[in-house]
Amino acid sequence: MTKAALRAAYSEEFLTAGRYGKHKLDELDAARVARHLLLFRPDDQVVEAVMAKARLAIPGLAATAEILKVLRFNPDCMFAVARKSRFDPKAPSAEGFIAMLPLNEHGLLALALDALNRSSPDTKFLAPPGERPAGIYMWGVYAPGPLAAGMALFMKEMAAPQYAGVNLYSRPNTEVGRRFNQALGATPGVKIGTVEAPHLWIFPRTPHRPLYDSYSPDAAPGEVGITIARSFDDLARVIAVRGGVYMGEQECPYDEEYDGNDLSATHLLGYVGREPAGCLRVRYFADFAKLERLAIRPEFRKTRMATQLIRAMILLSRKKGYTRIYAHSQTRLVNFWSRFGFRVMEGGKSFVFSDFDYVEILAEVERDPDCVTLGADPYVLIRPEGRWDVPGILENSASRPVTRHSVHR
Repeated sequence: MTKAALRAAYSEEFLTAGRYGKHKLDELDAARVARHLLLFRPDDQVVEAVMAKARLAIPGLAATAEILKVLRFNPDCMFAVARKSRFDPKAPSAEGFIAMLPLNEHGLLALALDALNRSSPDTKFLAPPGERPAGIYMWGVYAPGPLAAGMALFMKEMAAPQYAGVNLYSRPNTEVGRRFNQALGATPGVKIGTVEAPHLWIFPRTPHRPLYDSYSPDAAPGEVGITIARSFDDLARVIAVRGGVYMGEQECPYDEEYDGNDLSATHLLGYVGREPAGCLRVRYFADFAKLERLAIRPEFRKTRMATQLIRAMILLSRKKGYTRIYAHSQTRLVNFWSRFGFRVMEGGKSFVFSDFDYVEILAEVERDPDCVTLGADPYVLIRPEGRWDVPGILENSASRPVTRHSVHR
């Protein structure tokens, strides 16, 4: 794409993102975007109309006939993007699109060798519907202005079992395109089999780990990761962070900071590299989760730590089935919380504690479609908190025979 085309295709926020992974693909908030945008599989008429619109901004696009040929082979290759406020399901119309090529092994090798005709891809290189591809090539994106957020919905589609964990590849041809890829967390230089492909960028996708369980002891310096506090050592780290921030900086008395609720809560612990950098507390009530005690060490406040902790808490609450998240915001920070969907609660109270003024705030969220509910596999329900997708130690004990040692004794 040309520089002008990319300006048309992507929002200014994405184009000016200088930091690596500022809008990292696997961390985009699909639930929030879904309130305003939708994806749908376009028919021939919709494809023709949106391609005519896209050609005004992006020269050199594949011919519409070639696109329709690919879509007849595999309809998953294009998702149309539209704003909900303008969408009529009886007469669907697209404002943008996200197109990809699900490559089989031969197709991925052809891409690495620069032998894949991207303007007229041969369907012999594509995985058919229902087949897991060897790689996903980002064929084209036309998403002007706010439609760029549709990438979050696209990534939700790519989280389906057929596509989960499959690497994404792209080939940016301009500096603007490279910055866009960088902002989404892609990196240049790929090795596919024995073939070096410096012309390609890759967004590697390992088996999904939720944001609230993303910390690794082998984390690189500067890498942000989050875990649920599961040990006394973890709680000691939480106490150290909060002591420094609330007692040290804000001069909060000990008895007010450690208020008797720490042993009835879930604590999220954030790391930058291997260093504890922030924490957040969540308590659960009948029909809402309550966010509390967000604390970030001063030297890490220019990282994404606060943002990631809040997003992780929202994801964890949704996974546990909650649709309402309640918190107390310092009056001066209401705008900050609004970024995550929080609003001052209708009929809520203003109040003061520990020398700061607060208001009640509330966020309405969607329950995770795979939330943990009664009726889930009993083994899932005994796994460690936040690791419901990974077999636990008690599960492993099921391989031993039933002996009832204590009963016989």
